[in-house]
Amino acid sequence: MSNVLQKPLITEKLSRLQAEGRYAFQVDINANKTAIKEAVLERYPDVKIKKINTMIMPSKPKGQFTRSGYVEGRKKVWKKAIVTLKEGEIDFFSDI
Repeated sequence: MSNVLQKPLITEKLSRLQAEGRYAFQVDINANKTAIKEAVLERYPDVKIKKINTMIMPSKPKGQFTRSGYVEGRKKVWKKAIVTLKEGEIDFFSDI
């Protein structure tokens, strides 16, 4: 259960969504909504979940210039979950 939630996502857009009670996490690619819900409730027991949206983020091409020339590659495919809460609040910065 502990490896379902890999890390919270914090961007400008997702910070605006947090004001509405929506929080985003990078999750395991094989996790379903039920497993994500159980992992969130285990990690943050004082929240109530309204709904969960999941999306698979596609691979993107990446490259960089090195001494030996241009090196091409791709980023990994990953899954994002946006959790909408009925009640409660998640504080990502208290664990630091």
